[in-house]
Amino acid sequence: MQNTISEAFTNLINKLQGWLSAIIQNIPNLILAIVVMVASYFIATYIKKIVLKLVNKRVKQQSISNMIAKISAVIIVLTGLFLALGILNLSKMLTSLLAGAGVAGLAIGLALQGTLSNTFAGIVISFRKRIQIGNWVETSGYSGEVIDVNLKEFALKEADNNIVIIPNKTILENPLKNYSLTTKMRVFLNCGVGYESDLELVEKLTKETIANTFSQVKTPENVEFYYTEFGDSSINYLCRFWIDAESMLEKLKAKSKAIIEIKKAYDKAGINIPFPIRTLEFNNKLNFDDAVLDKQFSNN
Repeated sequence: MQNTISEAFTNLINKLQGWLSAIIQNIPNLILAIVVMVASYFIATYIKKIVLKLVNKRVKQQSISNMIAKISAVIIVLTGLFLALGILNLSKMLTSLLAGAGVAGLAIGLALQGTLSNTFAGIVISFRKRIQIGNWVETSGYSGEVIDVNLKEFALKEADNNIVIIPNKTILENPLKNYSLTTKMRVFLNCGVGYESDLELVEKLTKETIANTFSQVKTPENVEFYYTEFGDSSINYLCRFWIDAESMLEKLKAKSKAIIEIKKAYDKAGINIPFPIRTLEFNNKLNFDDAVLDKQFSNN
């Protein structure tokens, strides 16, 4: 028994001496690995500040800028960790970490597929020059001003002041109309005048009214005017003109103003804007036929 204890104690001493020798031999590598880790930390902090400044020049969303800067810092730190493990000859541990990271990444990706898709879509949208905060856009059946783009959603403020929240993935996968990309918008105005109207006078008066109402329309010749059809109670026309506007709200205001001024001009000139009329006729023949039918049914 005493010999067994003595042998075990000797083996323990030899093992500790072996570990101590290994530590002493690897002190330079350990110091170098620590230096690499500390250096990677400070480099990551510096890189994070630089990336944040660069991204802020292109992206207005602070949350997305911070996320991109943090990802850059994490990549630098992980690179330093892998270098430090390689210096310490821990290649097997490095391989295990990479394998574990791959499996964990796959599991997290499957579990958070929807969230990650919205996150990456938000990053892509933020770097698009044609979609900026303050633009008036129309997408997925909604129209309004872009007030926020973050890592999860795309926020619009509609003309009625309601806020619409749309997932970033939906924005990226569907068509989007941006009214703010151009400084001009065309207003379409449909109307009709009575059959007794002087059509040449109607055209001239409409063009002059539009030109006098909007400063952007220099002359009546800049207004497009076309008669389109003989309607049930009116001769219909289409009027088109350009205005300086970047949102649908400005376009609606311009159209409303044009309708008001045209109505005033037509009233002053005695031009009629008719509306559909239905005439109901009751005569004795209908009553007589009903009486005859009632008599026939009664005889039968």
